[in-house]
Amino acid sequence: MSGYEPIGMNGADHLSAFDERTVDRGSDYADQGRIVGLTWSDDELLLTGLCRGSGGHSYHTTVEFTADEDTRTLDSAECSCPVGFFCKHAVALLLTAFDEEYNAAHPPAPTPVVPAPVAQLPAQWRSTLGALVPPSRESGEPEPLGILVELPPSHRYAPNPAPTLRLVRRGTSGKWVKTGIKWSTVAASASGAFSARTSDGYDPDQQRAVVAIARAAAEGGMNVDTLSLTWAPADIWTMLADAQTAGVALVADPSTGAERVEIFPGARIALRITAVDDGALVSPYLQVDHEAWDQSPVGLIGSPMPHSAFTVADDVLLMGPFECPTHRGALDSLVAAGGITIPYSDVDEFSADLLPELSAHVPVDIVDDAIAPPVIEGPIPLLTVQVGDESATVHWSIRYTINGRPRDFEERESPSASALRNTDDEAQAWKDARDALELVALRCSRWLPQATRLVHQDLRGGAHVDDDLDAVVAEDTETAVQKASTRLLRRTFTYSMLDTAVLIGELIPELGDDIAVEITGNPADFRPAENEPEIAISEEETTAGNDWLNLAISVTVDGHDVPLGAVIRAIAARATHLLLADGTYFSLDDPGLRRLAELMQEAQELGEVDNGHVRRDTYHASLWEELLGLGVVDDQLAEWHERVRKLATATLPAPGGPPAGLAADLRDYQADGVDWLRFLWHNRLGGILADDMGLGKTVQALALIAEASAEVPTGSFLVIAPTSVVGNWVSEAQRFVPGLRAVAVTATEAKSGVSFAEQIDGAHIVVTSYTLLRLQFQQISQFQWTGVIFDEAQFVKNHNSKTHQCARRLGAEMKLAITGTPMENNLMELWSLLSLTAPGLFPSPKVFGDYFRKPIESGQNPGRLEQLRRRIRPVMLRRTKDQVVADLPAKQEQVLAVELATKHDKIYQTRLNRERQRVLGLLGDWEENRFAIFRSLTMLRQLSLHAGLVEDKHHDVASAKIDYLAEQLPELIAEGHAALVFSQFTGFLGLVRERLDDLGIAYSYLDGSMSASQRTTQIDAFTDGTAKVFLISLKAGGFGLNLTEADYCFVCDPWWNPAAEAQAVDRAHRIGQTRPVTVYRLVSKGTIEEKVVELQDRKRALFDAVVDEGDLFGTVISPDDVRSLVGGD
Repeated sequence: MSGYEPIGMNGADHLSAFDERTVDRGSDYADQGRIVGLTWSDDELLLTGLCRGSGGHSYHTTVEFTADEDTRTLDSAECSCPVGFFCKHAVALLLTAFDEEYNAAHPPAPTPVVPAPVAQLPAQWRSTLGALVPPSRESGEPEPLGILVELPPSHRYAPNPAPTLRLVRRGTSGKWVKTGIKWSTVAASASGAFSARTSDGYDPDQQRAVVAIARAAAEGGMNVDTLSLTWAPADIWTMLADAQTAGVALVADPSTGAERVEIFPGARIALRITAVDDGALVSPYLQVDHEAWDQSPVGLIGSPMPHSAFTVADDVLLMGPFECPTHRGALDSLVAAGGITIPYSDVDEFSADLLPELSAHVPVDIVDDAIAPPVIEGPIPLLTVQVGDESATVHWSIRYTINGRPRDFEERESPSASALRNTDDEAQAWKDARDALELVALRCSRWLPQATRLVHQDLRGGAHVDDDLDAVVAEDTETAVQKASTRLLRRTFTYSMLDTAVLIGELIPELGDDIAVEITGNPADFRPAENEPEIAISEEETTAGNDWLNLAISVTVDGHDVPLGAVIRAIAARATHLLLADGTYFSLDDPGLRRLAELMQEAQELGEVDNGHVRRDTYHASLWEELLGLGVVDDQLAEWHERVRKLATATLPAPGGPPAGLAADLRDYQADGVDWLRFLWHNRLGGILADDMGLGKTVQALALIAEASAEVPTGSFLVIAPTSVVGNWVSEAQRFVPGLRAVAVTATEAKSGVSFAEQIDGAHIVVTSYTLLRLQFQQISQFQWTGVIFDEAQFVKNHNSKTHQCARRLGAEMKLAITGTPMENNLMELWSLLSLTAPGLFPSPKVFGDYFRKPIESGQNPGRLEQLRRRIRPVMLRRTKDQVVADLPAKQEQVLAVELATKHDKIYQTRLNRERQRVLGLLGDWEENRFAIFRSLTMLRQLSLHAGLVEDKHHDVASAKIDYLAEQLPELIAEGHAALVFSQFTGFLGLVRERLDDLGIAYSYLDGSMSASQRTTQIDAFTDGTAKVFLISLKAGGFGLNLTEADYCFVCDPWWNPAAEAQAVDRAHRIGQTRPVTVYRLVSKGTIEEKVVELQDRKRALFDAVVDEGDLFGTVISPDDVRSLVGGD
């Protein structure tokens, strides 16, 4: 390279063609040794090399120089990288060449290496950093730059050439000269955007402006001396304006025929509409700076779509940007033809359909009112209903009206795509139509599943659907519609013909003028029914026998017969209307229709209907009376209707008075009860007398027996009662119906030595126990009884027990259950009593459980509770003391929390901790371990009373409850009171007896192990005043006793079943009691007894809900109850 100076000597000049950031990055590449294969051409003006770039790519880089005597000047730098020109790879190539030149001129010395002086370090730092410092130049005015605009001659391949731009400078003569400067050399020798002056003395602002043009052209593939406006960059007019601002002169070449150059802001094609004989002429013309231009011809620049325009007028070359219509071919045709005529017949269509859009893109001048300018109205929402053969599609769009002609836009069309549309106005229109959108959506019975599918499709397609996700997961359509976006509501949905009928017949007429509606297809004559549905009930002939009715229930609407099955299915499907074949539709929101459907469904589920037939002797009188009351009943059914009506009301036409042979003064409510029993007897129906305890159920039952015995003198009533009250029944019968012979059967034939038939011979009333019913069922069942009465019927509440099965198999004209607690734990106990007394009411326990028990006890269907009450009302009579006995003294109940003695509490807590873990472990298999669990619970309950009940070694540990009784009873006795003391544990009563003996207090005692005579002796001792305290086992004394001598009751331990306690307390609080009754329930604080009281409250709620028409629900004891009892929750 001896022919030229080293390029590193003026390295700063070479690097000035690159910007600062490119130099920095290229320096890093050079330092990293990324250049390989550096080679000079033979003439030493072309430098090439391969640069290893990022990502494993290598780029071929070339730097070209021009020669001026012995100096080389950088002319161009090209690279195969995406940048292409003057890139960091070219910088790396130059710097590597600088280093090689320096190393070749300064070989390393053979002496040991020592730190080199700073001045002798490699030249790379000098060239790299020196490039950032502009070289010193002689002072003087900067040399101006100009752009020469030339117009090439036309030739065969360019008949209409566009102007070109050439870079020029001032020569020594002051004229603009082309030599010594061109677009590529100016770009290569410029100092960049950060230089204050250039090495060539050009004004930096002017140089930056022309460099910007040169580089933009180069990036577009133009690296030539003349720049044609045909292929100029898109922003050429902005860059030329910037160049003029910087002082770059625009010079007109003589080839243009102009003396100077000016740039106009813009040119465009406009349309002029004038009236002609046969219509309206639309002709094009040119606007320059928004003014019509007709001074000289205008040339268009660019292909295929013109982007610029130029013309020469008055020695001035005018050029600038051109707004070209979207279709060049249509423009050329229009210009070539000089215009196009719109026939009179098409002027309205043109004005309404095309002119508004045309005006938005092309300036339009209407001369002398050649046509009426478009009048645009709207937007308003458009509802379109496309009716098909089996369904309809419903969707929304937006409508504008132009000169009275509608113009509709679909949901998928963006408002910005048409200049006719106004985005803000449309948004407001949809906002105003929100209520209408929701009403139309709600009319679609399957809107929610369709909306869900649409949202999921959008979600899979990547659309933004966050606003609608909450809507489609809503529980019901109404909520979903309220949450849905307007966009979702406007989508296309499919409506059933019924939905379509109601939409067209009812909703659309109410939408108002702000909503446009179009109905297409072949819609039927949809119309609402003029009259309410009519229900008629008749009897049709049947081959099922005389015991069955073939009910025919018809629904008629405006003379049209509607199949009952269609009505019931539609209501079950929650339809709101039903559509008939002729287009008539009617609302199903009719109380009669809905009640009819509910009753028919209930009848089906309860087994009342068998292949369309109904039993004539149905027990569901209230159901059929309610159903028959919904419609017109024909004459054939009148007799059956009257029977059903009487059964449903369960009353006599008039009070019957006391029956003959009854020696008792009945209270008013008892007389009403006797009338109800008389009604059951006359209709040979069974029932449940469920009056509150102490209201005289026995005397009402005896009145029934007297009534029946008068009608059937040879008949006999069987009374089954707990063993403890068998004798009391005989005594009461002798007292109240002395004309009837009553006998008690208290022993088996084997034990008594007398046959059952001999024992009851000639008796009108036979009283025996539940135990003997089971033991002597064969003998008892041989008789056909006039009636059977189950006293304290809760003894047969378990329908799986043998005693219950025996009771069901007894033959009798009627059966009556007497109990103050027809249900204690769950509804199946009530079913058990109904299955004895009214077996046709709910024949299947499974159906009853599924239809009533589960929905009621779970609380899931509160309506079933009221339904059950209605169904059992004819066959169950219950009155409470508060309802019927105003003169009964008050009963005050109080729960006393008793603190265990310290030693007693310690013993209890120790055992509780041990049993808690055991019980919780057993709960895993509830059915298998039930006995063991209840044994542990019972032990804890005993331990709450007295520690000695669990372990004899704790016999002497003090019991707080016994101490409390020992304090209270002497005082009560001294004041003239008498008390009942109840406990479920005879062991505890034994400990109380020991304390009473120590205190010298006389007492009576009763438990279940005592014989009838022993019981009588103890009761007599209390009733005659010999004893003022009666210790009673809760189970033994819970029924059949009349102990109104007592006015204080102590319940020493709570029982799972509150009804058992209530029965015991009502031994004292009953008819005949003249003093207020005070009840103390003793509960050991901090023990299982507190949890038992909570369980009692839940069970009491179940009883109140079904029997006394309360509002809450409960259930039998469950594993969760046990967990709570032992503190495991």
